Amino acid sequence: MELQVAEAPEGVVVVDVAGSVDVYTAAELRSGLDGQIQRGRIRLIVDLDDVDFLDSTGLGVLVARLKVVRSQNGWLKLVCTSEKVLRVFRITGLDKVFAIHATVDDALGIVEQQVEGA
Repeated sequence: MELQVAEAPEGVVVVDVAGSVDVYTAAELRSGLDGQIQRGRIRLIVDLDDVDFLDSTGLGVLVARLKVVRSQNGWLKLVCTSEKVLRVFRITGLDKVFAIHATVDDALGIVEQQVEGA
């Protein structure tokens, strides 16, 4: 698994994840997200478009970090178009918990609308 972090407008951080997120690599995802949260970056977009496999361990990492950022008045949005990965979210009902977008630009567009309307 590979992680790349990029800063976006309005203090948003985009974490691009590639490869498999499973019991062997979930700790790396956890560490990467925790590093951002510890720096006060609590507005996160996690791009899963290059993820080819996501298991329950990876889901657990995402759910736990969602709880952490929400407790600090932040948010965590996902980008995913892979039907294989989206199916995991649908089966678990987590597609109703996470905001899932087709592109990073879509997720950022919604962020910009929220900021303008605030």
